[in-house]
Amino acid sequence: MSAVLSDEDRAESIRMIRDSAAAVVPRGGDSKRVRALRFVGVGYDPAVFSQMGEMGWIGLRLPEDLGGAALGTGEMVALAEALGAGLAPEPLIGAALSAALLRYAEGGLLTDVLSGATYAPVAWQERADTLAAPGTPDAPRVFVPMAAGAAQFLLPVREGVRIALHAQPAEGADLTLDRMQDGGNSGTLRPDLSCAERVADDIGGVIGVALDEAALTTAGYLLGVMESAFALTLSYLRTRQQFGRVIGTFQALQHRSADLKIQLSLTRASVEQAAAALDAGATGDAARALVSRAKARAADAALRVTRECIQLHGGIGYTDEYDAGLYLRKAMVMANQYGSAALHRKRFMATAAEDEA
Repeated sequence: MSAVLSDEDRAESIRMIRDSAAAVVPRGGDSKRVRALRFVGVGYDPAVFSQMGEMGWIGLRLPEDLGGAALGTGEMVALAEALGAGLAPEPLIGAALSAALLRYAEGGLLTDVLSGATYAPVAWQERADTLAAPGTPDAPRVFVPMAAGAAQFLLPVREGVRIALHAQPAEGADLTLDRMQDGGNSGTLRPDLSCAERVADDIGGVIGVALDEAALTTAGYLLGVMESAFALTLSYLRTRQQFGRVIGTFQALQHRSADLKIQLSLTRASVEQAAAALDAGATGDAARALVSRAKARAADAALRVTRECIQLHGGIGYTDEYDAGLYLRKAMVMANQYGSAALHRKRFMATAAEDEA
């Protein structure tokens, strides 16, 4: 569906996605909800996650005959941006990655994942500095997002030239949980294939593309985080007074704010260009280079913007009671998901065309 949409239809589709997101995550955010979910329970609201499934967000990229919406990467990135703007902790990106791999699986797990009734994250990462699928079946899988809420874990397992997909129940799993800076959690899973069910014989041809889409969607989420942090800061600069003047009239602060606006604009351009290229059919090194450029820029810019926003607030920005810190905490966690800025810069240099590198 996405490949044949005109520019006008694509823009309308994205607008509708943003409107639907506002029904779940208010455009102004809901910091009270975000704070209530930090460092407790599974780290997100299962009822909201189920609502996301009911609205078709988890299967946004899947074909309609599999229960998806058959929309494009541009729509998925726009949705992630709206969720990032509201600091939504629900693991939509991880669930969408699971759905992308389960479309090739047997059994009814895909239906449960698409509905939001089951969270089954993909435990694919053996170490921090990689974008590759695991090489050994029993290697610990690290940085599993929101693992505390998982009912199943999806395990890509390399078998010669193939990568099979197994589903291991979370109950009884050898899982270590770590609390993250934003109040969510990350898991380290030690797989036990004797307890797992083989659900797909070979996902080797799709897992790389699925991980790239997850990385680009994460870049969209980070864009939303920094947009909201910047808006909060501008509001503060326009109202706070010192020496009888609104501090936003001070030239030094105006220059710093302008620099942050440039970071936002460059990030948006990179993310939207990558999404448009993927929807237009870009593949291989060209697609990987665009994704890596967008993710590297979003990760670096989100950390820079959110840190600067705290500094521009002065002392109040450093208090946990003030919302500015929530954006920095979220950026610190999301910046490294699906590849750090350094890792994506390295991949960009290896895959970009000579005139781009």
